[in-house]
Amino acid sequence: MAKLRTAMDAAFWDLDISTPLVLDGVAKAVPGEPIPLDGARASKSLRIQQLAFLKNGFPLGILPSISPSPNRKEVGALALQSVLGPLGVQNWWVGLIGQIRPKKLISSIKAEVKSAEEWDLSLLKDAARHVLDKSLYAVGLTSQIALPTSTSILLSTESHGERNKRRTKASLFHKLPNHDITVEAAWPQLFIDQKGKYWDVPESISMDCASLVSDSGMRYRFGVHKTVGVPKSVDSYNTESLPGLLPGLCAKAAVSFEKAKEFWRIKETKEDCIIEVEDGQIWRPAYDIRLREPHAAISGIIGATCAAWLHGEKDDKKRRFGADLFSSVCYTFQHGKFREYYGDLTRVDARLDVNSFSALAEKASGLFRTEQQTNQARNELGSPKLNLIVQQQVAGPIVFRVDSKFSLGSSSGRNGPHLEDLIYSLSYSLRLLGSGKVVAWYSGKRKEGMIELRMLEF
Repeated sequence: MAKLRTAMDAAFWDLDISTPLVLDGVAKAVPGEPIPLDGARASKSLRIQQLAFLKNGFPLGILPSISPSPNRKEVGALALQSVLGPLGVQNWWVGLIGQIRPKKLISSIKAEVKSAEEWDLSLLKDAARHVLDKSLYAVGLTSQIALPTSTSILLSTESHGERNKRRTKASLFHKLPNHDITVEAAWPQLFIDQKGKYWDVPESISMDCASLVSDSGMRYRFGVHKTVGVPKSVDSYNTESLPGLLPGLCAKAAVSFEKAKEFWRIKETKEDCIIEVEDGQIWRPAYDIRLREPHAAISGIIGATCAAWLHGEKDDKKRRFGADLFSSVCYTFQHGKFREYYGDLTRVDARLDVNSFSALAEKASGLFRTEQQTNQARNELGSPKLNLIVQQQVAGPIVFRVDSKFSLGSSSGRNGPHLEDLIYSLSYSLRLLGSGKVVAWYSGKRKEGMIELRMLEF
């Protein structure tokens, strides 16, 4: 089913969103904003691990991606990435990611040739100078250490030639029997807001403890987050401010209850996986074990969050204390067992999200007022969102997918229901991994696209 837990995770600081703008392929969603598309969530695998796996299936081990250049002058600029490693011994490994923007290089050399009066040695020197232009390149180093106590430490740093600053991250992960503990720090941390705009927070440190889902459907998490410095838009022309990223210390807790009910399901049988051939029988499971059983089901989640902020007097856009309710309900229908070559998978997930009951109540009460005070952030949260995910088998393990989000109220300066976001993707399921696939996606809203390896996702 569509990820119901995102309803809780969107209130915190560690919701990873896929992006080709940085080498580690991850930006954080701005906490407290409406829930992002499921198709926008980052892979559970590290970017360097994805590249190391995927390079075997691409020419010269090079993977393409599309995104605006860091200076935002080249919209849809092509970038090529490759990886060295990971190399390591026992519980430690290290890897290097390299990237080049060939479009800019070709344009620069082409302009140099056109402006040259004659072909001579100086022209070759000028062309070579463009090849050595550091603004064309980016390089990142990632290392992970696995400790014997179910703990791992991840360190990464990357530098882009078009930027004067380096990005550095440190993360600690610790698994308990029923909880996951995460500590993350970044200088700076890249965030992405609901409009697809990027923000750099000079320093971001967070510590989070999340429980696993119990048999009763209860889940909870709590954590603290500290930001230092004024957030800066990656888009120089974007001058608005986001309350969720202002400097300060915030403590937050949330609890949720999740339930699901199936209307019907066709269970997989042993005979489904056995194929008769001339020499006997062969075992052929579904292309993806998470998509092997046709069914129809409804699921829902409801929860509450509370937060307390400690911040300076100038940060008047934040409340000192806040509490709210959120809820999501999802209907799923799947036809086909995803094991035949054609017409064996059609799936629709429809999820209705209410991000903030208090904002919804404020918006509803505002309908009866003669004079309304507009608060854009609250107005966005008060508009229920309808997320639709449609998947259709193209041929064999290839599936076309569309993730869309509709606002059912007025938001983003638009009146009435309207489309807010849309992501197209094409995936190739890897049967040997059980539930793994190579996904190529594109977001028209962000003018970005990339290729990822995703595991254990429907």
